[in-house]
Amino acid sequence: MIHQSAVIDAGAKIGENVEIGPFVTIENDVVIGDGCKIMSGAVICAGTRLGKNNRVFPHAVIGMVPQDLKFKGEYTTCEIGDNNSIREFVTINRGTASKNRTVVGSNNLLMAYVHIGHDCVFGNNIIVSNACQFAGEVEVNDFAVVGGGSLVHQFTRVGSYAMIQGGTRFGKDVPPFAMIGREPAAYEGLNLVGLKRRGFDANQIAEAQEIYRYFYQKPLNTTQAIEAVEAEMPQSELRDLILNFIKSSSRGIIRGAK
Repeated sequence: MIHQSAVIDAGAKIGENVEIGPFVTIENDVVIGDGCKIMSGAVICAGTRLGKNNRVFPHAVIGMVPQDLKFKGEYTTCEIGDNNSIREFVTINRGTASKNRTVVGSNNLLMAYVHIGHDCVFGNNIIVSNACQFAGEVEVNDFAVVGGGSLVHQFTRVGSYAMIQGGTRFGKDVPPFAMIGREPAAYEGLNLVGLKRRGFDANQIAEAQEIYRYFYQKPLNTTQAIEAVEAEMPQSELRDLILNFIKSSSRGIIRGAK
């Protein structure tokens, strides 16, 4: 069902069983997958690709040109997966020449007034609470939870299953399974509640806790902690997930609480 007041460019591709509400604007070079619902006043800009069964709430703006002075009008995209809930007044900018696209995966909840800047890459099953602001080229991995009002610096990464306390501002990478909070932001331990809810057993949780003791409780720098974990703890998928994330960190990981 398409409301008669909606403005849809002839170059847009609309899937089957799509609902488009009053005063929606859909520009050229937009693809909207089957089963999506676009609610009143939303704007879907050129270069946007929406997968299936997404719900875009009133006055969200998806795929607007980036807020980046280096952007010169190059062709880029904003790519959204399936089954996302994009709440009121969410803004998601498309990419720049840096990465050419902004990506949001599937099964994510982006609450009202969230901003996702150019060239960000979000995974799947992420919850972002109200009014969080993500600068350009931020990476958020699967099952992360970001508390309301958080401010995330450009190029920062948030690891899988991490939990960010509401109102936190940070510019260092948050490693997988970690919980951060305080001012200034600091490591507060594992996201125990989240891990248990996602089916991690006691042995896996204990392994993660032991790994992070090397980084946050022992008198070692990051390089020394990596070497010690590799030498003293058996190889496992969980160990490698944590170490590979930390090894690839260009900004360094969040510090420990004092």
